Amino acid sequence: MNGYDAEERYNQLHDLVTGEGDHEDFNVQDDLKKFYGKGNKAAGTRARKGLQALKKLAQEVRLEIQEIKNNEM
Repeated sequence: MNGYDAEERYNQLHDLVTGEGDHEDFNVQDDLKKFYGKGNKAAGTRARKGLQALKKLAQEVRLEIQEIKNNEM
């Protein structure tokens, strides 16, 4: 088909948010709860770092989508 695995990309994004799989060093969901719920400043720093990684991965996925759309036409 197009060489990209949608399920793999979804799992990467999911794992980054939840801290599962290859992204055990990030758990954006828990860190955001700790920061907003308990005022834990260290969790806020970790959340920002995780969100930056999420932004990078999301940009990669956006570029892949655009490439697939352009090559199909």
